[in-house]
Amino acid sequence: MVHVNAPLSPTGRLRLARCVVDQGWPLRRAAERFQVAVSTAARWSQRYRVGGVAAMADRSSRPHYSPARTAIRRERRIVSMRVTRRWGPARIGYRLGIAPSTVHRVLTRYRVPRLAELDRATGRPIRARRYEHDAPGDLVHVDIKKLGNIPDGGGHKVLGRERGKRDRKRGVGYSYLHNAVDDHSRLAYTEVLPDERRETAVAFWTRAQAYFAAAGITVSRVLTDNGSCYRSHSWRDLLRNNDIVHKRTRPYRPQTNGKVERFNRTLLDEWAYARPYQREQDRRADLPRWLHHYNHHRGHTALRGHPPASRVPNLSGQNS
Repeated sequence: MVHVNAPLSPTGRLRLARCVVDQGWPLRRAAERFQVAVSTAARWSQRYRVGGVAAMADRSSRPHYSPARTAIRRERRIVSMRVTRRWGPARIGYRLGIAPSTVHRVLTRYRVPRLAELDRATGRPIRARRYEHDAPGDLVHVDIKKLGNIPDGGGHKVLGRERGKRDRKRGVGYSYLHNAVDDHSRLAYTEVLPDERRETAVAFWTRAQAYFAAAGITVSRVLTDNGSCYRSHSWRDLLRNNDIVHKRTRPYRPQTNGKVERFNRTLLDEWAYARPYQREQDRRADLPRWLHHYNHHRGHTALRGHPPASRVPNLSGQNS
């Protein structure tokens, strides 16, 4: 990146160097023309002679050798103490006679998870590193999100917060978002349903599995929380009859189902609360359009800016 006060951009450096090297300008004349020091003109001209156009880009300011850097043996001891004893930088630094800031830099360089990201009992990371399964269908995350309905005429975003509070007494009720997200591709399927009973959850998964099958995805495992609908015999039999392994999260550990939890938040931010809908029917009618945009067009940070459909061969060309 060019410094904000740099007199020359890479293009300007190239023009200066060509004037000196290719056209034979004196260094002083080139320096006056481009309003830089003679030493600057000499430096870029010499780089151009040696490396050509590519040498006009900025070089890293990182030193080739750092004699004051912490020894590898000591770095390994820092990491070992962190892993075995789960101490913070201050305590490790006091024990080894090193500044806590140095310990922190070492732990950061080795990408050691923060203590808040470790399970206290086992020391294992619970959310420090992003994981994903190797292929679509290896694991599908399923969850339910409760959502308040919008009364006719709009809620507090349309009428104002005070009136919106009064209108809540009209008893418009709640809906339940049943969501399924593929672990590898982040391809999502969602429906707005009236409840979270076992019959509703079973019917939803039947349609969700058909959706994934139409995309060429064969689901082998499903991960849910410990809700009553997911502990029912109906749910168990449905998955067993389709040769799907059912996995459940640990109690009070929503991080385990983090991908669908993150999808829930995106769904609320970018669809449910994205604009002031006048009616609940308007919001529900907008869901298929948003879901198509999410699957086929919206860039996902975990996929390096590509949409989920880019990881599903049968969907990659259906993004119109």
